[in-house]
Amino acid sequence: MRVAVAGMGYVGLSSACLLTPHHQVMAVDVNASRVAQINARDCPFDDVELTRFLADSSKLFEATTDWKTAYSHADFVIVATPTNFDPVTHKFDTRSVENVIRDVRSVNPAAVIVIKSTIPVGFTDRINAGIGAGQVIFSPEFLREGKALHDNLHPSRIVVGDMTQRGAQFAEMLRSAAVKPDVPVLLTTSAEAEAIKLFANTYLAMRVAYFNEVDSYALMHGLDTRRIIDGVSMDPRIGAHYNNPSFGYGGYCLPKDTKQLLANYDQVPQNLIRAIVDSNSTRKDFIAEQVVRRNPGVVGIYRLVMKAGSDNWRSSSIQGVMKRIKAKGIEVVVYEPALPDKEFFRSRVVRDLEAFKRECDVIIANRRAPELADVEHKIFTRDLFGSD
Repeated sequence: MRVAVAGMGYVGLSSACLLTPHHQVMAVDVNASRVAQINARDCPFDDVELTRFLADSSKLFEATTDWKTAYSHADFVIVATPTNFDPVTHKFDTRSVENVIRDVRSVNPAAVIVIKSTIPVGFTDRINAGIGAGQVIFSPEFLREGKALHDNLHPSRIVVGDMTQRGAQFAEMLRSAAVKPDVPVLLTTSAEAEAIKLFANTYLAMRVAYFNEVDSYALMHGLDTRRIIDGVSMDPRIGAHYNNPSFGYGGYCLPKDTKQLLANYDQVPQNLIRAIVDSNSTRKDFIAEQVVRRNPGVVGIYRLVMKAGSDNWRSSSIQGVMKRIKAKGIEVVVYEPALPDKEFFRSRVVRDLEAFKRECDVIIANRRAPELADVEHKIFTRDLFGSD
């Protein structure tokens, strides 16, 4: 098939790499420098398997800013543009997705448009009703930052929000490109697929929030958090995964998806979804308070990134802790090798790790690192298991 992929972030780039060995793929992005970087076979972000694929693949898609050429020849157009949550309107900003749909329709009205961007429940139905066609479908992605291509090659499931032959065809394109055998495939309505995405990520956020609140309780009462979590996790119905305390959930998906799901509940009785959103803010308040109680003169932020193997710090929880500490009038400095700037939100960026360790009275680290072992007495972290 001829496939165009709009948006070269984690989702778009990994989708293009997944399908390239089996189909004719063109990748589209509005960022000319990112297009040039991809065409030079250089991955624009930290992902080991994406980096290896771009460097080693004998068959590579073409990246371009020329959307007219890419869309006009495509059988399928995959939309993977960003949809950030707008706190004013209390919903995703879907303009980038709508712009791609409009552009595709202007040059190739016969193309099947597959939305991979996360969208509100009911969005696809509304778009199809507006254009008078059923050619827009939704297929959620379930990718981890830093492991996007791996998770596309070894998917937990393939969900396509279209129960016609068109949806089955796209599901088979994904299934046949995967390395993992016998991938479960689920065809649903578009609204059900949209709901699956939001509910899955909100459940993960709930699990993060739950174990963070276990940790908050243990800290306040002088109990050993790890022993409590170990005992709870031995129940096979709960399991010993996704249970490492942190400063809160963050990243590309969980903060915005939980808020969007909450917005979708505006006419539905609920308590739990609101509690998941509120719990993340409460956890940051609690962590900041624990640091402030140490009466530090200078607080260091060791890494802004969400987790190991990623260079993304968008909506990372440590930023919320940082802002709360700064609001108390305490000086905060940042050590983040991936940050090119001299300041981050008016906090000085220190590039020399040894100087950073000497200067700080307390160093906040969302996850432990071997290079901080010599200043263990300065470290504040809730990383108990050495994992994300």
